[in-house]
Amino acid sequence: MTLRIASSTKPSKVSFKKDNYFRTFAIINLEQMARFKLTIEYEGTRYNGWQIQKGGKTIQGAMLDACRELFKTEVLEIYGAGRTDGGVHASGQVAHLAIDTDLLPLKIKYGLNDRLPPDICIINVEEANNKFHARHDANARSYIYQISRRRTAFGKKYVWWIKDQLDLDLMNKAAAHFPGLKDYKYFSDEDAEQPSTKVEVLHAKVNDFGDMLVFHVVGSHFLWKQVRRMTGVLVEVGRGKLAPEEVARFFKFKTDIPAKLTAPPSGLFLEKVYYKNEEISYETKPIINF
Repeated sequence: MTLRIASSTKPSKVSFKKDNYFRTFAIINLEQMARFKLTIEYEGTRYNGWQIQKGGKTIQGAMLDACRELFKTEVLEIYGAGRTDGGVHASGQVAHLAIDTDLLPLKIKYGLNDRLPPDICIINVEEANNKFHARHDANARSYIYQISRRRTAFGKKYVWWIKDQLDLDLMNKAAAHFPGLKDYKYFSDEDAEQPSTKVEVLHAKVNDFGDMLVFHVVGSHFLWKQVRRMTGVLVEVGRGKLAPEEVARFFKFKTDIPAKLTAPPSGLFLEKVYYKNEEISYETKPIINF
């Protein structure tokens, strides 16, 4: 039996709300509440990432505000499948919502969307098992990174524009070094919430869509800044400034090269989160194209 604090990112046994000068304490068992699986898309430019944090505007914070307004309660939990970085987008983020409500999923979808800012959208709500956990139950996640080969008047917030010519074949030779269970320590920064730096990458490929290159990567999970640094390394290879075979060295020897090559957040999207019995797709397409 799990006891958690309402609206918190960390476990706790007690929740409270203020009522004038008094505080009412209650033990909350979220496993006895209704639980829903939410699929969410968002344009992350205005936000400091998914996870709620002090002094920063976040997707989770906006979701909590909308839930409090819709359900008229502080006693709830919303937890995401992944912590996207500041400025990163999502076309298929998943979160679970634990709440005491009789509202049907469609009513929850419409009710939250009416209360959310226009750059966050609930695209699906479905009932879930009361033990479903958006993060812990996920089997895999896929990200795409959009690289524009030309200047764009419309897609600046959703791409990384590279003026240099990029060699697609060289980029994919470098990407071939990513799959497998490997230590991505030098593709990330230290993170207390992610004690292990080993990640199993299932697929990594750069796809050609004319003026748009799309790096598609699927893995068990991803570390903080990992995909942006993988992308930065691939771009440097595509420019001809780094040999594809050098990528293999980044898993064996201490290096700061991936950190120096970190791609901007604008082109990165959390594409999809996969759960039990869901078939993983290794095909992809741009979120926007021109």
